[in-house]
Amino acid sequence: MRNRLTILLSLGALALALLPAAHAEKADRNKPMNIEADALRHDELKQTSVFTGRVVMTKGTIVLRGAQLEVRQDPDGFQHGVVTAEPGKRAFFRQKRDTLAGAPDEFVEGEGEVIEYDGRTDIVKLMRRAELRRYREAQLTDELEGAIIVYNNLTDVFTVDGQKTAPAGTPAGTPGGRVRAVLAPKEPASGAAAPVRGEPPALRTAPSLGGAK
Repeated sequence: MRNRLTILLSLGALALALLPAAHAEKADRNKPMNIEADALRHDELKQTSVFTGRVVMTKGTIVLRGAQLEVRQDPDGFQHGVVTAEPGKRAFFRQKRDTLAGAPDEFVEGEGEVIEYDGRTDIVKLMRRAELRRYREAQLTDELEGAIIVYNNLTDVFTVDGQKTAPAGTPAGTPGGRVRAVLAPKEPASGAAAPVRGEPPALRTAPSLGGAK
């Protein structure tokens, strides 16, 4: 049996206190990146590390899983990761969201053949057969599917791109050009009045990325 590698990548000193409040777990950005894998190849000159084989990355409440993870550190010390799944499978992402004291725990999780995490902007991008779900405790509340899903951890805003044609490399028979969303109404706080008809859902979606990369 192959030995597992456990790697700890520390973040540089950042002015995190000046960042705006977020719905995702704010403390995650200040946590070290822990990675387990079967093998590691590090390039000191390029400041990149490539982990392969049953990769699991944790960073606070953030969890990323896949077949390969490439981690790059920019000159300012921010870390960026790209997780790739095994052929025919999807990589996995999960993060706890901030909630009020006494409120049920909420989580966001997603899947895609490729998942990018940008440590500078705290944005997660799920690509090819992308799916994003939100849970309140164990109850599924919101569900999204599309070719590309971009989720901003700081603002809790996401965009979904259906694309007119399925992306290159997508299995035959996968439809393109449509976004699928199931958005549950937001539950009122204890003792609060019931929401009026037409209240926006807890998460906001846009039909297209508008050409953003």
